[in-house]
Formats: sequence, structure tokens, C-alpha cells
Amino acid sequence: MHKFLVRPAFLAIVFVSLSGTTWAQWLKYPTAGVPRTADGKPNLSAPAPRTADGKPDFSGIWLTNNSFCQNKDPEKLVCGSELPMGREGINIGASLNGGLPYQPWLAALVKTRTADMGKDDPHIKCMPDMFLRAYSLPHLLKFVQAPGLLVMLDELNASYRQIFTDGRPLPEDPNPSWQGYSSAKFDGDTLVVNSIGFRDDLWIDTNGSMITSAAKIEERIRRLDYGHLDVAVTVDDPKAYTRPWTVTLHQRIALDTDLVDEICLENEKDTSHLK
Repeated sequence: MHKFLVRPAFLAIVFVSLSGTTWAQWLKYPTAGVPRTADGKPNLSAPAPRTADGKPDFSGIWLTNNSFCQNKDPEKLVCGSELPMGREGINIGASLNGGLPYQPWLAALVKTRTADMGKDDPHIKCMPDMFLRAYSLPHLLKFVQAPGLLVMLDELNASYRQIFTDGRPLPEDPNPSWQGYSSAKFDGDTLVVNSIGFRDDLWIDTNGSMITSAAKIEERIRRLDYGHLDVAVTVDDPKAYTRPWTVTLHQRIALDTDLVDEICLENEKDTSHLK
């Protein structure tokens, strides 16, 4: 680990088997253009910034805003020594009455995976996290918005996702992938994202809930103000669930920091050359 790194990004309680090597980037560089209150503190309730064409600008670094930690300071992000884990990162259906509407086969599988403490979790095997899960993990997400494109950068394993806003249709026969294929358009100030083309058995929480290749996902992304972002997610996956379900994943701005190069290694052997 780099001697200047002061922001660990793994939640050891949840991911006890995860090992990694991390390097610092610009962890303390001040964020430009932050609106301030009269006393100089960040004004998180200031209006959301907009792009040149008047659309909401989602650019920024985001972190779960629905964690077990009460720290909401945008400049002091950690809870103890770690970034917070979102409640939905453990159980994405935590806010739903009765929980997720699993098909019987998936209900049995999730019960087994939970009892096994997630020993087969692809996250601890250093596999990619699909975006539904990434919103609630103890890592930062960086949104970069450009004409025709919204890019989401995940600091874990330098992962990325592209959301095209240039009007292109979704592919008719997509090659299954970790992040799927995403096309979006604005409905007023809400970006409506539709995604398909996923691999089978993509975990979406540590309990082992998952989506399959049959999944269609809609996200309705709204920047409520300068400091807060809501992502209302609807999952329609008849292979895995008895009906579509919707949850809202709350995000908060992270200031005066940036992503780190966080490389996950399943085995700690022979990593000295990476430090």
C-alpha cells in the first residue's frame, strides 16, 4: 500500500477474503466550483449544475447516501477508517415490503449463499461488479458527462460503464457482458436509462441476489441539488423474479478527493512488484 494513502476503500467486515493493493492519487485536491454558504461550508442544497444545453450535469464523484454510518460530511468521507457500505449493498431489497420477489429457485439459492457468508461471491474473487451493486459498495464512483455520453468510472479495478445519450437503439442481439448495454434520454430533468445484455448470475448484493441474461433494467437518474443524486432502479427479470421491482439508490457528493487505483488481487502471493 502506498505510504501516502489515507482513505482505505475495502470494508473488511463484509469482504473478509478480499485482498488488494492500492495507490494514492489526488486524495486531497480541492474540488473546483463548489457552492458555499456564508460561513464557507459546502452548500449541498444549492441548485444542481447544468450543461451548456441546459440539462442537469451529473458530473462528480459519488458515494452511497444510505449507509449505517451517520457521517454526511462531503469532505470527510470515511466511517472510522473505511468508506461506508450502503444498506442495499448487503440487501438490495432492504426497503421493499416483503423483500425481493424471488422466483422459488432463486429464493433457495440466496438462502444458501447468505448462510455460506458469500463464500462464492464474485466480488471477493476480484470479478467485476455490475453497476447496480457498485452504487452501494464502499468505493467511489466518478460520473463524467459529455455530449452524447455519460461515463461511470469505478475505482475498483479501473472499471467503467458507458451510457449513450446520442439516441442510439439498444442492440437486438447483444453479446452478454458485465455492465450490459445502456441507452438513455432525458425526461425533463430526469435521465431515463434502459439497459439489457447482461451475463447470467451477476450478483447485485452480498446476500447473493442476482440478475440473469433475461434482465431489463431502467434507471431514472435525478440530481436533486448540488450534493445529492437519486437513482430509481426498476428490474424486470422474469427468470429470477416473479414481478418487476423498484428501489431507489441514494448517492451523495464526495468533495476534495478523486479515485484511487485500487487493484483487487484474489491471491496475495507475488504482489511485491505492484507496491
